[in-house]
Amino acid sequence: MKGITLRGLEVFEALAGTGSVAQAAARTGLSQPAVSQQLRNLETALNAELIDHGRRPMRLTPAGSLFLHRVEAALAELRLAQSELTVMDLAHLKALSIGIIDDFDDSLTPRLATILADSLTGCQFKMITASSHDLIAAIAEKRLHLVISAHTGQPLEGVVEHPLAEDPFMLVAPKGVDISSGALPDPNGLPYLRYDPDQLIRKQIDGHLAHQIDAHPVPFEIGSHLALMSMVARGIGWTITTPLGYMRAHRFHNQLDAHPLPSEPFARQISLFASSDWSDDVPLNVAQTMRRLIKTHMIDPALTELPFLAGHLRILGL
Repeated sequence: MKGITLRGLEVFEALAGTGSVAQAAARTGLSQPAVSQQLRNLETALNAELIDHGRRPMRLTPAGSLFLHRVEAALAELRLAQSELTVMDLAHLKALSIGIIDDFDDSLTPRLATILADSLTGCQFKMITASSHDLIAAIAEKRLHLVISAHTGQPLEGVVEHPLAEDPFMLVAPKGVDISSGALPDPNGLPYLRYDPDQLIRKQIDGHLAHQIDAHPVPFEIGSHLALMSMVARGIGWTITTPLGYMRAHRFHNQLDAHPLPSEPFARQISLFASSDWSDDVPLNVAQTMRRLIKTHMIDPALTELPFLAGHLRILGL
């Protein structure tokens, strides 16, 4: 349709999710005037008002709500098509083994497996899920060809890192619980629920917040994102996690409230690790596919639900 552009649809999606020109600009990488111009062009092309410009935060008009449903579906299909086209030339591989952190079990791992399998004719293909610590050890010892894992903070000899995403830490509490009383409070007297101490995510949290959380008792230490979110949803306590972990627990979201950390923000980095002896572009292609899958299926939905993450939860290495 004349006057309707892909960029305009992306800007409209971002505005609908954030209600703010400034946040939509941060999400799309455009200037605020450019965001406003893209929206005006789209509304002119459609001959309809999509956003109620007189309200702050901005709200969709009835026409905008109807249009958004179709826009989200169309953009999701286009982004998935991009991902599927990225990794095409893998027929030369005799074997490929890849390990992925279990954060992606529900949504991304099955999609990546399907995309790769379609391109791997006559190849012995192996995919496993494990903890970041186990995956990093496997790539260092050359037991896996590729690994998608959280960055440990330590360089690995003979391993090349391809950054994928920045995943900021945030506080998650039961729905309606007040967390405004201090730096890292006990919301309504609830205990702090921690990850298992052997997990990398626990070590990263403790490393940044030890002086604030050491005083909290440790009644529970949990090794599963879903189990942790389930306990918070039941009102047993509160926790610190990341958006990628939180988005796996979508079944509990109506019982949870997510907030920015009241202390200095920090994030973990998700990367693809590959042996430095690769002589082709397979690691680069798999990394690019994974970035698009993360953006489409995890980051975009997370930013729509939790707009305070704009500019913090983001793709790296594009």
